[in-house]
Amino acid sequence: MAVSGLRSRARAIVASGWFQAAIVGAILLNSVTLGLETYEDGPLAHAGPLLDAAEVVFIAVFTVELLIKGVAQGRAFFRDPWNWFDVVVVGVAVVPASTGFGVLRMLRILRILRLVSVLPQMRTIVSALFHAVPGMGTVIGLLLIVVYTAAVLGERLFHDIDPEHFGDLGATLYSMFMLLTMEDWPDVAQTAMDRQPLAWVFFVGYIVVTAFILLNLVIGVIVTALEQEVNAHRWQEDQELELAQHDAVMTQLRALTAQVAVLTEQVRELGAPGAAAAEGPAGAAEVVRPDAEAVAAQDVGPGAAGEPRRGE
Repeated sequence: MAVSGLRSRARAIVASGWFQAAIVGAILLNSVTLGLETYEDGPLAHAGPLLDAAEVVFIAVFTVELLIKGVAQGRAFFRDPWNWFDVVVVGVAVVPASTGFGVLRMLRILRILRLVSVLPQMRTIVSALFHAVPGMGTVIGLLLIVVYTAAVLGERLFHDIDPEHFGDLGATLYSMFMLLTMEDWPDVAQTAMDRQPLAWVFFVGYIVVTAFILLNLVIGVIVTALEQEVNAHRWQEDQELELAQHDAVMTQLRALTAQVAVLTEQVRELGAPGAAAAEGPAGAAEVVRPDAEAVAAQDVGPGAAGEPRRGE
């Protein structure tokens, strides 16, 4: 009972709005202090001890946060990858700087990324990106095939015309990447188009296929994954709401059942004396009646004064 009560209190704390707001505020303040540590010279040069003290306070706050979440979630705490991320990021700050693992303390800057694990909206976006990786891998693979094919073809077509951009396969791949991002693409294509009037067909076709079609496919895959993640999150919220409503209804039914049982018992207790009283006179009548009949039989029996004798 004590453990369940403690877990219920921890769950209430984790689910409260003030708890989340406090953790977000602590992360933002810690981000500011981590930024101030980069100013080793100037007016903040003597603020080192104060920043170190603030670092200790933030580590204590984040450690208490993880402990409360661990108590609230129980074993489910270790099944959530976001909790593992928080444990690693907070645990890195505990590593002493004087040890051989002092370089790991540089990773405490990742503590800023804890905003992603704390805010559900950001967590949904990151989860959607991870779920979109298989689809993006297919589209990016197709994009790489198109880029490589165009690079080989461009090197064959414009090797002698523009050796600066198409002199070998490496230079041509770099030029194709610049065309893909549409960064200074007129400078890349101008020399070839001046020497070869039909070169614009190659460049325009490549830009349309890669920059306008394939890259938009990547964006489409990400948007689709985000929609699926949002729908899954809403479905989970609906399921949790339905479960909560079902639990509330079952609790009310159990309470009503208990009340009905109590009322039934009270009715039985109130009805018991009346039943006994009703049975009492009837039983007495049954007992008295045979005695009366016996007395009457004796009074009018043979030899009694009221009965005439035979022969008289």
